[in-house]
Amino acid sequence: MPIYEYQCQSCGHQHEALQKLSDAPLIVCPACTKPELMKKISAAGFRLKGSGWYETDFKSGTKKNVAGEASAPSSACNTSSCPKN
Repeated sequence: MPIYEYQCQSCGHQHEALQKLSDAPLIVCPACTKPELMKKISAAGFRLKGSGWYETDFKSGTKKNVAGEASAPSSACNTSSCPKN
């Protein structure tokens, strides 16, 4: 469930609420009890970037690499540090 930020237009009180997406927006300010609460627009607290699970899970065949790399990354080990099979 997302956390929504609200601010009262009457008293300026700021409030955070954990709500379902389907819940109606809050209207009544918990500080002054006036129906002046407005939802604020704010940025998410995290960013999905890089080659994480969201990019590679459930993909098969040619869709496996959606980041645009043309070939597999080269190995960083040299002959002295590579494990022997």
